[in-house]
Amino acid sequence: MRDNDLLDEELTPLQDEVQKHIKKLIKPLKEENELKVVLKTKLTKKEFKILNTWANSEPIEPLLERLNLTKERYEELSSKLIKKLNQEKLKQEMMI
Repeated sequence: MRDNDLLDEELTPLQDEVQKHIKKLIKPLKEENELKVVLKTKLTKKEFKILNTWANSEPIEPLLERLNLTKERYEELSSKLIKKLNQEKLKQEMMI
């Protein structure tokens, strides 16, 4: 059982996606609108769009084309995004 399983309540797709990528979450995440505000200020536009695409279970290919990203660059951004989501300072801002 993961720590995140204890906090599962009716989550929005964005909250669920963020929670999936955080290794250790102590408190529940903020509401959807507040979470978006925090993420928009702390993530790059491309990272935020990637996270939204994951959250909405959309295919990645149209996003890559729209943002003019190569597969390698997408992998780099994805890795950086997950690292950022696990930074203690950002986690504190995302939690209630």
